[in-house]
Amino acid sequence: MTARTPRYTGVIPPVVTPLTADGELDRPSLERVVGHLLDGGVSGLFALGSSGETAYLTPGQQDQVIEVITAAAAGQVPVLVGAIETTTNRAIERANRAAELGADAVVVTAPFYTRTNAIEIDRHFRDVAAAVDVPLLAYDVPVCVHSKLDPELLLPLAADGVLAGVKDSSGDDGSFRRLAIGARELPGFSVLTGHELVVDSMMLAGADGSVPGLGNVDPHGYVRLHEAAVRGDWAAAAAEQDRLVGLFDIIRAARGTASATAAGLGAFKTALMLRGIITTNVMSPPMRRLDAEETATIAECLDRAGLSRA
Repeated sequence: MTARTPRYTGVIPPVVTPLTADGELDRPSLERVVGHLLDGGVSGLFALGSSGETAYLTPGQQDQVIEVITAAAAGQVPVLVGAIETTTNRAIERANRAAELGADAVVVTAPFYTRTNAIEIDRHFRDVAAAVDVPLLAYDVPVCVHSKLDPELLLPLAADGVLAGVKDSSGDDGSFRRLAIGARELPGFSVLTGHELVVDSMMLAGADGSVPGLGNVDPHGYVRLHEAAVRGDWAAAAAEQDRLVGLFDIIRAARGTASATAAGLGAFKTALMLRGIITTNVMSPPMRRLDAEETATIAECLDRAGLSRA
């Protein structure tokens, strides 16, 4: 078996996009988020993912996010940028724009809105990779794009040098395990889990790292978890994961009165606001910001998790 040297490992949080009271990008808050994540010891930053509200932002706002994050990161860690678009040509355009603005790699989903099949998805990734000069990672998020990226699709693309890695947010742990097994023969291919509640289990299964939305709130915790897993201290990794599962209860604060997306992202933003890292918990429309009662619930979760508040 070839020794694995995946390009992307560790904790690579999908960076939230702070907004001002009038819904514009809050640049100072975003700079503080990046500083907070770097201080936490993360090994990369994922801009314009689901947690970054990329689907809600205009192309101009997306450009601003890339500019701020790449400048704030200043080459300390790689910046992966989502080029989340419905079809191939649109993804190529966004990916090339991201590269122009300093992205170290781009992250692309399967096509969506249009109906597609495995042959077209394969061609989609090959065409994007051929048109872009930075590494390409696939983003497996069937809850949003309605196509599952199976190992039988991803591994040949990786073997052909089309894909540098995958962020698996499918929640399909069996598929992830099969992907990790197949990746053992692909030394440079990165297998990253977006399933933040079972990072310890996914590391044991062969993950190279994680892309946890909750990592915005507690990057230090996810880095401790990753380091424990790498050194084989599974008891410490499990204990850290258990604490983070408790912290993840912040997403329950708005359950039933907001969409799953708004409840999750709203909780992350509210927690960051309570921690003094961002100024407001404003969300992109049609989502709403969490209210005072929901904010108080999140404050209690932070206290239980041992996280400081401003």
